[in-house]
Amino acid sequence: MAELSYTLLRLLPKNTLSRAVGAACRASAPRPVVRAVIRAFARKYGVDMSEAERPIDQYPTFTEFFTRRLKPGARAIAPGELLPVSPVDGTIGELGDIVESQLYQAKGKHYTLAELIGGPRAEEDARQFAGGAFCTIYLAPYDYHRIHAPLGGEICGYVNMPGQLWPVNPAGVRNVEKLFCVNERLTTFLKTPRGACGVVAIGATNVGRIRAMYDDVVTNARRTRQPARKLYERPLRVEKGGELAVFEMGSTVVVLFAPGVKLAASLRPGQQIKLGEALESP
Repeated sequence: MAELSYTLLRLLPKNTLSRAVGAACRASAPRPVVRAVIRAFARKYGVDMSEAERPIDQYPTFTEFFTRRLKPGARAIAPGELLPVSPVDGTIGELGDIVESQLYQAKGKHYTLAELIGGPRAEEDARQFAGGAFCTIYLAPYDYHRIHAPLGGEICGYVNMPGQLWPVNPAGVRNVEKLFCVNERLTTFLKTPRGACGVVAIGATNVGRIRAMYDDVVTNARRTRQPARKLYERPLRVEKGGELAVFEMGSTVVVLFAPGVKLAASLRPGQQIKLGEALESP
């Protein structure tokens, strides 16, 4: 059944449909209609609104609800400038060392750092993470959908890669070869006390946009249909736990670390994790 579903998906204009869904979610509608849609979604997926910045009835569009901020203090950021933390709420997909510049997607499926990052200087950008570590985190519809810095330091630049918009749920991971390398993605490069760090936000079906918080960068838009790479002459300061980007619907993040970072042995695929929880043993 999954194979048939993905055969049918190949025939659909996934990017166009996703832009249409995103536009609908951002559109204004009568307040009772918006409230009904948001409440139905929250019930279906078990969204914990007790953590949200605003009451459920105070979001004027579905997108504003979906990209909601949390109440101050709702997530504790594990202290220590050298201790990397999860950049998002979600479920760990895969994690481990980056061996021979390869990362693990699922059983029998691998991809390379350069394929993941993409762009005009992919090999050069990938080199800084060779021999390091990675962690893939899937964000379900009920999760908080803002992306934060795993370590403090400087934002050095980004690569914005147009691509497909396959589902990134477990079925998508199993069925689409090099899924994270063919979908649209935005990689943010950080310079931290632990060396280079990359935060790769990956788009998916019905993800209208990935929007950077530090620059005018939006994925799945007609103005961003070519690969774009930008390095800042003056890097931008960011605190550990500071906002980097936001998903306007659910997706996946792959966080990359330079050699020297060893992810905690207690972390396992399938484990739920929250923004700010340590990725390395203190």
